[in-house]
Amino acid sequence: MTFKVSSVQFQHKASDKAYNLSRIAHFTNEAILEGSQLVAFPEMCITGYWHVPKMDRDGLYALAEPLSGPSISYVAAMAREKGIAIGAGFLELAEDQSLYNSYAVCMPDGQVHCHRKVHAWEHRLISSGNAYTVFDTPWGVRAGILICWDNNLIENARANALLGAEMLIAPHQAGGGYSVSPHGMKRIPVEKWTRRHEDPEAIEAEIRGPNGREWFMRWLPSRAHDNGMFLVFSNGVGQDEDEVRTGNAMILDPYGRILVETWQAADAMVSTEIDLGLLDKCTGQRWIRGRRPELYGCLTEPNPQGLSPMDARFSDTSTRKPSRTDETS
Repeated sequence: MTFKVSSVQFQHKASDKAYNLSRIAHFTNEAILEGSQLVAFPEMCITGYWHVPKMDRDGLYALAEPLSGPSISYVAAMAREKGIAIGAGFLELAEDQSLYNSYAVCMPDGQVHCHRKVHAWEHRLISSGNAYTVFDTPWGVRAGILICWDNNLIENARANALLGAEMLIAPHQAGGGYSVSPHGMKRIPVEKWTRRHEDPEAIEAEIRGPNGREWFMRWLPSRAHDNGMFLVFSNGVGQDEDEVRTGNAMILDPYGRILVETWQAADAMVSTEIDLGLLDKCTGQRWIRGRRPELYGCLTEPNPQGLSPMDARFSDTSTRKPSRTDETS
């Protein structure tokens, strides 16, 4: 059995929901013309992203909406009307007034599956979710959602696989960000983006280089391969405050092979047929059957060096454990 999936990269406008929803509508129509049953958009693409850490409490609450609010209602209505599943990210206002970095997949039958980022670090007032989101689809594949940094902690992808996910929807705002890791990704000069038409080679080198595609290739294929899942990677692209997102929209198969990708320095969409036959006896699904959970108790023990997602993301404290010499000196 096959079905078609599209992944979108686009440059949002900060807090401009009308514009961002217009881009979602545009690419949804493009996905329908491509024959896709599912189209995935980036993390927080409805609200905008990197301006959020600078906002005060009043600004955040003015930007946030409940799941039943006008933005997701608009996307859900479009999904029902056009008969396509649409995934998009937003800032959610929960019933208890908590804020979440959330992602809603609106299905053609009216169902809405909403995931709250379990490792939120964008703002002290944004809470982390406490559950995984895995659900059945009409296309014979079970899907999961992990948002951006959720995908960088390998336990989350494995947990989704153990809950039955065979396709992981992975919305991001990534690439071109600053990492305190000496050999992690670094910022891309904004001038390379603003001069992308005059010097396209310079921005393409960044999109394909260590701060873009090369960075994603260190871990995205392994999430797909090791867990036996298709992976739909959607990302922002272009200048986002003082950072440059690299796009790199791509779709990977359960062996970690890239089925389709782009390194355009522009809003773009990639689409491909998903062959569910690849799931049967794929490496990851075979290996998972050999797990020995009785050995994995350390994975669930409290972490004495544990930090909040925000502190873990930005801390430049040494991660080396003290040696016995250090402890006794």
